Formats: sequence, C-alpha cells, structure tokens
Amino acid sequence: MIKNKIKEVPSLLFVTDSMEFMSSAGRRRMLEQPWITDLAALDREQENVQSMQSALYCHDNERPANVLRHQLMQLHDIRGTLQNLSTHVVLDEVELFEIKNLSYLCNISRQALSDLRLDERFPLPDLQEVFSLLDPDKTGVPNFYIYDSYDHRLAPVRHKMKQADEAEMAALLAQQNEIQQQVILRLCQQLSPYSERLFLALEGMAYIDFTMARAVLAHSWALVFPRRDSRQPVFRGLFNPRLKQHNESVGLRYQPVDIALTPGVTFITGANMAGKTVLLKSVGLAQLMYQFGFPIPSASCCVAPVDDVVFCIGDDQNEMNGLSSFASEITRISDVLNRSQKEKLLVLIDEPARTTNPVEGKALVQALASIMSERDSITLITTHYGQLGLSCRRLRVKGFVEDLVDIPLTAQNINRFIDYSLVPDDSDEVPQEALRIAEMLSCNPELISSARRFMGQ
Repeated sequence: MIKNKIKEVPSLLFVTDSMEFMSSAGRRRMLEQPWITDLAALDREQENVQSMQSALYCHDNERPANVLRHQLMQLHDIRGTLQNLSTHVVLDEVELFEIKNLSYLCNISRQALSDLRLDERFPLPDLQEVFSLLDPDKTGVPNFYIYDSYDHRLAPVRHKMKQADEAEMAALLAQQNEIQQQVILRLCQQLSPYSERLFLALEGMAYIDFTMARAVLAHSWALVFPRRDSRQPVFRGLFNPRLKQHNESVGLRYQPVDIALTPGVTFITGANMAGKTVLLKSVGLAQLMYQFGFPIPSASCCVAPVDDVVFCIGDDQNEMNGLSSFASEITRISDVLNRSQKEKLLVLIDEPARTTNPVEGKALVQALASIMSERDSITLITTHYGQLGLSCRRLRVKGFVEDLVDIPLTAQNINRFIDYSLVPDDSDEVPQEALRIAEMLSCNPELISSARRFMGQ
C-alpha cells in the first residue's frame, strides 16, 4: 500500500501531503491504495482520474461539481458504525444519525455524478430506502430523531412529560426510554440487510474523493497521463515536483530531463552537483505514482509496470542497529540481487560502495552491474568510478557549462551553469570537473595547485 512507501520515499510523501481531500475517508482511502501491476487496472485508474479532471474543469459542470464537493466535505468515516450494524450490535442515536447522513450524502452525490456524466464510472448504491427508514416524517434532512411516528405510544408519553411535575417525570422518562430502545432495536433489524450497501457507499465516496484529489493535483501540477509501452519506457520532460516548487520559490532555474529506460544496467555519470541523485529520485517517483494510480510529473511518457521500485540512495547508516553506512547499503543491495531473480524491479542505486576503499568499491560495482545485466530488471546506477570494463549502457549528465549564462559564477548561482541533459557516453571514463569549478569559485589556490600536482602523478 502507498502508506508503506511514503515512509521510505520523501518525494512521494510530498505528493500525498500536497493533495486536497474533502474528507478523512478520502485520505484514508489514499493511504490504502494498493500497488497495481495489472495492466487493465492501471488503465482504469488513469481513465478514472482523467475523466474526473475533464468533468471538474469543464465550465458547464461548475454547479454539480460544487455539489459533489460539498457532499464529500460532510462525509464521515463511519466504518466502525457500519461494522457494528453488520454484526448486529444495537446502535445508539448518534450512530443512526451517521447512517442517515451517509445515505443522504450518497443519494445527492449520485445525482451530482449523473449531472457530471460520471455515474457509470463511479457507481454509488441507491440508499433511498435507508433514508426513508430513518426519515418517517419525510423531512428530507439528514438530522436524526426518534420521531413520534415510529411508535404510537411515544406521542402520549411525550405530551404528558410537558405537563408532568417532578414526581411523575422519572417514571415518564423511563417509559419513553424503554419505547425508544424498542424503536432503535427494530430500526437496527431493518437496517442490517443494508450494511453491505452502506459499506459500498462509504468506500465509493471515499474513492471519489481520492480520485478528485488526484485530478486536482494533475491540473495544478500539469501532470500527464502516460501511454503504455513495455518495450522501452520513456520520460520526456521528467520533473521532480518537490524540487521544482522549491527552485521556483527561491528564483532558481529548474530543468526537466529526458530519459529512456531499458532492461539491464545503465550507468549514469556526471560531476558533483550535476543532479544524478535527483534524477534517480525523479524516475522512481514517476514509476511509483504511475503504479499507485496517479498521473505522472512529465511532459509526456510511455511506461510499463514493474513488481517494485527499490531505492538504494543516501546514507542508510542505522546507529540503533549498529550498522555502518556500508553495511546498510550492501545488505540492501544483496536483497535486490536476491529479489531480482524472481521479480522485475526498477532498481535505483546512487554511487554504490562509495563509503569503502576504492579498490574493493570498484570491484563491487563491477560485480553488481555484471549480475544485474543478466536480470530482467531495469537498473540505474550513478557512479564516479571509471574504467569499469563493462559493456553496460552509459549516460552522462552534460554538467557544467561555463558560457551557459553570462554572469559571474558564485556558490549561490552555480545551478544556472549546469546543463542537466543526459547524453549517451561510449567512453569508460567519468567527468573531471571538480577542480575547474573549485578554481572558478575562487577556492584556495594552494589547494587547487596541489591537487593538480597529485593528479599529474
């Protein structure tokens, strides 16, 4: 479920935290969204969101769209009450109100969906019979009260209570309560056969809320609905929503990228600050969003489902378990190798073995790439190791371009000098731009000259 992934993927948490839900039931439904690998189910989710977006942003639909939003805003997540009803627990008046309110909201939402021409895509059960049981006086409002019409004995008792003195009141209250309990018991028996239909109504409206939130996000973030292509997934204009919003908020440039994914291993090289780690996170986020039923942060794309997305990014040091960065990383990579024997994974590994000595580190990267090249998974590995001697596909971030903009280079504006485009790289070397950038940033000249001398040796 998505709630498990957002614990380990901050960019996915940013997406879900940015969604606008009308109800707690809608947010709960989002957290329960399953990981989808079935092609028909993936297509259906995308079509549902796309249809909702088209309906919401059609000017002629403003009124029914607002009606639907209003009903969802009144929706309470009453699964506990419905569970009590289905197991023949006697409800109280508050729970009966919750059921009446749900039936009221559902019936109005059905009409709004019909007006939006979404009723076939988002079917809701007819709960008019439920509402009528709880509205014997035909008030047409969702408030619940044990009306006199429920039992012929109620009106006389209540009339006497208005004129009773203190001595008589206790007996009359007891009599009223006994009659009301009999009414409630009878109502619960009459409502019990509708428990499944009520569950369908609650879950249906929660799903509509979740879909509406995805549609609004797609509109505000300019997300796209992907095409399916199992041969070569391709992202054009891929962007990371979290970083894009941050850059725009502080006046920094954000550059989307293009990337095609292929089975086997692809090495991605580039200087520091070239956006390699962000690229891995963006690719992983796009795949996660697709298989959780979201449109994708890209200008256009072709995608194919995988069994899981696995991130090996960042410092995984776990001091509580006594694991070093290297131990955590190598344990995770070992798990990837084991799983990839049976599963088709999207594996994203950022500079593996960078925390151990270079000789063994390079050998581990070579071994990892050699093994994953034989697997059906798609593996992207960023690395600063050169001369690996492998025939894997290689892409390079163009990186630092001095004349990209006509301003002096500073630590604050270096982002504007980076071209984040990916280009094929047939060499087995890695870019060496660190000293040049350090020199342009007016770094200590003694450090620069000494480093150049050691490189020459």
